[in-house]
Amino acid sequence: MATDEKVSFSAEERAAMKEYAAELKAEKKRKGTADKAAQDEADLVAKIAELTGDDRALAEKVHALVREHAPELAPKTWYGMPAYNRDGRAIVFFQPASKFKARYSTLGFNDGAQLDDGAMWPTSYALTTIGPAEERKLIELIRRAAG
Repeated sequence: MATDEKVSFSAEERAAMKEYAAELKAEKKRKGTADKAAQDEADLVAKIAELTGDDRALAEKVHALVREHAPELAPKTWYGMPAYNRDGRAIVFFQPASKFKARYSTLGFNDGAQLDDGAMWPTSYALTTIGPAEERKLIELIRRAAG
């Protein structure tokens, strides 16, 4: 990139950054409160409820799978997306297709996820539907990511 080129973020990226700033502000207010975990999960469930169509169905399924198969991961929003944390860091996240006007939703894993497999491995997966085969794969990935 030439040094005189202007780097700008899309409207969707700017909105996600604003959501993240609001999440950090809410986190600061909740720190040390007895119901922090319940509030974080309520925020995540509310964010899923805002979704429509396939995004919502996929997010609901991912949420149910994570809560059942990796209950040690704490639900919380991350850049306005459903995410699941360990030690305050997002390990697993669901990016709805509508968030960035993408063709498909994504289940992503950050570097805290324990998915290492040799010198190279995938860290995100496109999701269009979740049938029995996809569910089995998701459960395996979620369990591995959680450690």
